[in-house]
Parts: sequence; C-alpha cells; structure tokens
Amino acid sequence: MLLMLVSCARMSIPVKLPFEITAALPSNCRQVLYVTAADQQATAAELRMLERTATHDWQLTDAAIPVRIGRNGMAWGHGEFALAAPAGWRIKLEGDGCAPAGVFRITEAFGDEPLPSYIRLPYIHCTAHHWGIDDVRSQHYNQIVDDRVVASDWTGPETMTPRIGCYKLGAVIAHNPHNNPGLGSCIFMHIWLGENVPTAGCTAMSEANLRKVLLWLDPAANPCLVQIAPRF
Repeated sequence: MLLMLVSCARMSIPVKLPFEITAALPSNCRQVLYVTAADQQATAAELRMLERTATHDWQLTDAAIPVRIGRNGMAWGHGEFALAAPAGWRIKLEGDGCAPAGVFRITEAFGDEPLPSYIRLPYIHCTAHHWGIDDVRSQHYNQIVDDRVVASDWTGPETMTPRIGCYKLGAVIAHNPHNNPGLGSCIFMHIWLGENVPTAGCTAMSEANLRKVLLWLDPAANPCLVQIAPRF
C-alpha cells in the first residue's frame, strides 16, 4: 500500500510512508503534501497533509483532498533528493502532459492579489508582467519572471495572470530545480478548472481546498510535495 493508516484517532492519525520516501526527505522537513494516484495513467488523485512528530513519525492532520494531476498521468520527475526512478516509470519531459512523481520542495506561493494575510510562504504578487517560461531556449526556463526586470528571450510563455482562473492562487513546486532544458517546467499547485478536468502537469484542487493547504504550509517546516502511484 502507498499509505498505511496505523490508527483511527480523528485527524492525528499515524501514517507510515514508504521507506524510500522517508529516506529521501530532508531531515528538516516537517510537513508533507502526500499525493497518491491509483496508477501511473490516472488523472485523479488524493492529497493528504502530513506532519512529522517529535518522535519523527508522520501523522495525518486533515481529511483527504481530491486533486487533479496531469492529463497523461504521472512520470518520474527531477528533484533534488537522492531518489532514483523505479523500474517501469516514464521519465518526465517538457510538454508530456504528466505530473512529476517524486519528492520536491514547496518553495513559494503566488496569486493575483497582494500578500494574503494567511500565507506564510514567500509570495509572488503576479501581474500582467509575470510569465512562466517553458521555452527550452530561454535562459529563464522553468522560472517565473517579471518582464520589467529581465529582458525577454522567450516565445510562447505562460501568463501568470488568472485569465481562466487557475492562477488566481497557487504554489511553486521545485521540480527540475537546476532548470535543465527539456526536463519539465512551471510545475505548480493551483486551482482546478473543474473537478473532472486534468492539468498539463500541475496538481490542482478547488480554491477552498487550496486556501486550506496554503494556510497550513509553514516555510519553517520546510514543506515538501511527495507524489507517487503504484509500482513505486
């Protein structure tokens, strides 16, 4: 099983993570968003908020949250921790429509309004000048940039203003942290376009649930996203 509940005591339920995940997580990580899907092709998944206890065990802090992931399921992503791709996994590439599997830091939040009072993560207030760069030829690949600050060397960027609502609020997942061209770019948590609508590779949920998650995330706890499916 991907997630084994050891007890049934309300919302402080002990949880056992796979050994490889526990070994890969940095020792100072005390919050995990644990996303599990039924298989590598699934576009629906569940997110659970886990906290590390004083005894270094993990416990569930709230009910599972339904999320949508990549339209082509999951592929093994590129993180900064020593976690090799298991046998049988596709490898994440730019434009493949897959959400990255693995362990990744959650580094900052973003949105279309000034810093909300409940967000503790570093925050980017996105405007019409902010872009997510997925052009592999750009020196700013896999970054959110402000075109008032850096010179444009890209084509076809993603606007970070919420024209269709999904970027009204979100968080940055540190996938491909060295920004290697072609390994996948601009992986976020954001608002879904509908409960049955998959993403291009991000992890999406309802606005209410995303606000709950962002309220919970604490940069002092060095939060990480763990995203996996069977055959891990």
